[in-house]
Amino acid sequence: MTDALPLSGPCESGWEAVADAVRANFDGGKELGCGVAVYHRGRLVVDLVAGWSDAEKNVAYSHDSLQVVFSTTKGITATAVAMCVQRGLIDYSEPVSHYWPEFAAHGKHDITVAQLLSHQAGLYTIDATLALHEILDDAVISAALADTKPRWEPGTTHGYHALTFGWLAGELLRRTDGRDIGRFVAEEMSAPLNAELHIGLPPMLHGRVALLSQGGGKDKEASEPETPEAKQMRELLERFMGPDTPGGQALSLSGMWTGEGLFNRPEVLSAQVPAANAATNARSLAAMYASLQHPINGVRLLDDTTRVAASALQTPAGEADKCLIVPTSFSMGFMNHSAFTPYAGPGSFGHPGFGGSVAFLHPDRELSFAYVMNKLAANLAGDTRAQNLINAATACADSV
Repeated sequence: MTDALPLSGPCESGWEAVADAVRANFDGGKELGCGVAVYHRGRLVVDLVAGWSDAEKNVAYSHDSLQVVFSTTKGITATAVAMCVQRGLIDYSEPVSHYWPEFAAHGKHDITVAQLLSHQAGLYTIDATLALHEILDDAVISAALADTKPRWEPGTTHGYHALTFGWLAGELLRRTDGRDIGRFVAEEMSAPLNAELHIGLPPMLHGRVALLSQGGGKDKEASEPETPEAKQMRELLERFMGPDTPGGQALSLSGMWTGEGLFNRPEVLSAQVPAANAATNARSLAAMYASLQHPINGVRLLDDTTRVAASALQTPAGEADKCLIVPTSFSMGFMNHSAFTPYAGPGSFGHPGFGGSVAFLHPDRELSFAYVMNKLAANLAGDTRAQNLINAATACADSV
């Protein structure tokens, strides 16, 4: 074990503040291992990894490390659906049932693709009772969602579909493209970009995953004092995220998606959970978002027209999220800039993940950013480590 911080990777002149922010995040034990990558005007200007991939600090976190990124996965899924829109396979304004007839059950025939992707369908959990192996079966979970009654009148409000978003979007893609989402992402996104965006990780790659840690002990005691805003958010979430609340049900699939170290389990890593279990790295996420605006490795995943449509706000500004309680802003599967997800300011869109990870694009700055880590913070968004890095990257973009 060594306490000397391993830090490696390219960081161009003018972007040194990002490396400084990485080092600062390790002060006081707030970080274990992480990666941060930045594309600016279509060029990779930062690709840093730091820390350790194991809690014992025996193995350095490296560019070969893969990281489970929780809901940051949703940005990958939203991009895959947008690519199908670009190809004319899906229309955001069409009813989901046009592509997936069984979905029309229980009064869901008029729910549009846009409503589904922007968390307005009221399907944040399922009516069926399933075991974990059934939840991980794409056919079983999709059928259960089709046979679920919405928890509110679709289109009248929105609430975070923490887990179900991915299976809903994944089945929509399969019904239109013919491939499951893991294969689509591998063939249409990862391979062209020379990136690693895995939804359903092959067993041969499991050994590269930097396992998730909850932290605690000396590190927890050494962490920064809780700010009044953070305390208010934590208390709000604790009050409204109990097991019988919409938020608690959304995050746990009504108690069926629970268990110690769930996302470290081989069967979960190998399954397709397109809302939550992508195994990837910062460079790949930043490349994906950059390719929505510039050719990366000679490839643009979306043209300007589709990118604008995919990132167009669908939920009313300032509307409280029925599951997360606080106001959130959604476009076609992406979380847009708001107080909950500030990113690099207005115009940004992407997605954060539980525990701290985040990736987004700010088109006006031509700035694509991604941060992944293996030490989980107790938050769904707004991680201070991530925001420190974002602030540094934004300042650098504005000065170069």
